[in-house]
Amino acid sequence: MFENLTPAEYQVLLRQDFVSFAVRCFQDLNPQAELAMNWHIEVIAAKLTAVREGKIRRLIINLPPRHLKSLMASIAFPAWCLGHDPSAQILSVSYAQDLADKLARDCRSIMMSPWYRRIFPTRLAPHRQAVQEFITTRQGYRLATSTGGVLTGRGADIILIDDPLKPEEALSDAQRQAANDWYDHTLYSRQNDKRRSAIVMIMQRLQEDDPVGHVLAQEPWEVLSFPAIAEADEMHEIETIWGPRCFRRRQGEALHLGRDPADHRRIQLRRPVSAIPRPVGRRPGQGGLVQALSRG
Repeated sequence: MFENLTPAEYQVLLRQDFVSFAVRCFQDLNPQAELAMNWHIEVIAAKLTAVREGKIRRLIINLPPRHLKSLMASIAFPAWCLGHDPSAQILSVSYAQDLADKLARDCRSIMMSPWYRRIFPTRLAPHRQAVQEFITTRQGYRLATSTGGVLTGRGADIILIDDPLKPEEALSDAQRQAANDWYDHTLYSRQNDKRRSAIVMIMQRLQEDDPVGHVLAQEPWEVLSFPAIAEADEMHEIETIWGPRCFRRRQGEALHLGRDPADHRRIQLRRPVSAIPRPVGRRPGQGGLVQALSRG
């Protein structure tokens, strides 16, 4: 449907629709690859949009590896948030500093790209563009750290926790306890405003007392769970700039049909995921999108 938009309309879409923005980020970072779009990407995008809008303050997203979780949560989302609010302070955590740095480098690359600079006024400060912490001219930033890192004196409006433990570390009682203690005694206190700051944790479930199980025992969270194979019938209702959408998955169905041929060997598919179709040919300025723009 993008081919039906004028360049100006496409820029409006990238500013207002996070899933479209995330797709553009994927294309920029993977120019030789073709994105296998799937409904779970749209659901994740809708929930992260609600985080930015202050409608969700605690969000857990559980899904298997290699389903674009880091692109969505650690690369595209902080870039999009800083585009809309260059004063936002964002803290991004991963299990290792080299991984945290790689995700930060990709996010910085997006924010310095010509297409990003065309749709957002946000600019990085010329002398404050280090990978681990790059700062905008409005004193917003994206700070990258690893589980167990020192955060003395630092705060955040949004804390993004992307795989706080390696799968093999989750087998160790001591490693799980160390990660949970660091969350309790260091990371949680980094919220700028405990009434408004948001925390997003996105990871594959590993153990009952992994970081997800640990935080769920402390306070209410919105949980978005995508098993590789549906354990029960699922229905996901979301709000988008095109209006409400609903996605369904039957028990036994794979998360991403057609992406992994092994999924078809493991399960007997009952029927494809159903979804209310997105309006075809609708342009920015028509229908639901004009309402979204008027609200923004």
